[in-house]
Amino acid sequence: MSIPSGILVEKYGEKKMLLVPFGLAFMGAVVFVLIPSLPIYIISLFSIGAGMAMLQVTINPLLRVSGGEEHFAFNSVIAQLFFGGASYLGPYLYSYLVVSLKHYSGGGNILLDLLSGVVPVNLSWISVYWVSAVLSLLMIIVIAQVRFPKLKFKEDERAGGWGSYLQLVKNKYVILYFIGIFAYVGTEQGIGNWISEFLSQYHGLDPQTTGAETVAWFWGLLTLGCLLGLIFLKLFDSRKILLSAAVLAILCLTTAILSNGDIATIAFPLTGFFLSVMWSIIFSLALNSVAEHHGSFSGILCTGIIGGAIIPLIVGGLADIIGLRYGIMFLYISLAYILSIGIWAKPLIKNKTIFEKDNLS
Repeated sequence: MSIPSGILVEKYGEKKMLLVPFGLAFMGAVVFVLIPSLPIYIISLFSIGAGMAMLQVTINPLLRVSGGEEHFAFNSVIAQLFFGGASYLGPYLYSYLVVSLKHYSGGGNILLDLLSGVVPVNLSWISVYWVSAVLSLLMIIVIAQVRFPKLKFKEDERAGGWGSYLQLVKNKYVILYFIGIFAYVGTEQGIGNWISEFLSQYHGLDPQTTGAETVAWFWGLLTLGCLLGLIFLKLFDSRKILLSAAVLAILCLTTAILSNGDIATIAFPLTGFFLSVMWSIIFSLALNSVAEHHGSFSGILCTGIIGGAIIPLIVGGLADIIGLRYGIMFLYISLAYILSIGIWAKPLIKNKTIFEKDNLS
């Protein structure tokens, strides 16, 4: 959905293409909680996922233009900071709702009173979708009321037609950065999605309590890493930061999958800490490495998010054959590719540090 979204943004404008995604997320969540069946669930996930793809394609060029291209890496990490914060709270919200609703008899808690009346007893986990629906509706109301400033995009920053995409895919760096986004999102989700199962299989830890808490800390330290990344991006070249982060993430992942349970519950979140700045740096290096069609390029890059669906699936497939511990080792391939970006990347515009005034390569 990312490339079509880029074309829709050009045709209908940024504000409408912020409203539509939250509308899709709202409808997807509401339809599922009203008709909680597998076919509807699949349709719901597609609707929500399509909306999130549209948001990514719309927001990144907006952020680049409004904040300045030389500050895009820094501002993008701030955005990642909010993403990580919400992801940290998500597993705690899930655990709280599932455990609380399981034996809730009513009285004293307005939220649980409301949810217990609309959530089936044996499907307490779908309460999270009610929360998602409400948040999406609130975002629709807020965005509809906000008056957006008129941002004047340069021609190279707009998403063009199919011709611009065809022109871009002939550039080897476009393909290389697409693979970079694919590898990063696949790694992030490949770890986050399998932490609870790994701890349950190899260390006997409860996935709904200890497992969920470890997942929360994975996203929590990803958030904390964003804060540290903001400082580093004002001090060092983003390529050097990416190299260092990739090496340290590999070391932490190795420790997590080869150590005992106590160490694993620490090492998995630490891996998230070092993953934290990768998305922002890869995305900013990509957009700052081509001279035109940044809107279209953003659509191509966001299509790479599909790595978050494919790589965890590969890990699971390998786990069925050789075991989850060895299946997770597949992520060494994606991490090695991310490390390589720090070596071959040659951006036209580098991230601006406090030590330099002119950061043109």
